Amino acid sequence: MTSKTRLILTAVALASALVGAAPQAWAAPPGISRLGDQKVLTLIVRDPPWVRCNNNMQVAAELGNVYRLPVQVVPHALAGPGAKAPAVYWGDELIAEDGGKGNGMVSYTEMADMLDVEGVPTHKQPGRLLAKEPRPAHEALKAAIKDVK
Repeated sequence: MTSKTRLILTAVALASALVGAAPQAWAAPPGISRLGDQKVLTLIVRDPPWVRCNNNMQVAAELGNVYRLPVQVVPHALAGPGAKAPAVYWGDELIAEDGGKGNGMVSYTEMADMLDVEGVPTHKQPGRLLAKEPRPAHEALKAAIKDVK
């Protein structure tokens, strides 16, 4: 075998190895990654949701309380072959993945900083998800439920 043939066979073997790794390494998130001109926050969650998935869902809820951003939640069973859960994508960018970046978990601060840098619009007034003062009607309902016992 000549050195040229050996070089060609080595190049073919290397290309085959890279193509075999491509679906996981370069895979885009399931579903849509952009809605109009805005990136979509995609969460891939396990069925049933586990602790890290619940953390990511809480972070997404808190972000939606402040920022105007589309969020999609995709069950692991529907995410496609090779998908890991939990995983978080911002547009096409992988932010966290089980066994990889962040071990599948994100924090509110990490994501809020990213959204601020990218100029994601905020609501005029934040929602009441994290409000410190509970609503009086809700407190009255809870008191009524306790009194029924």
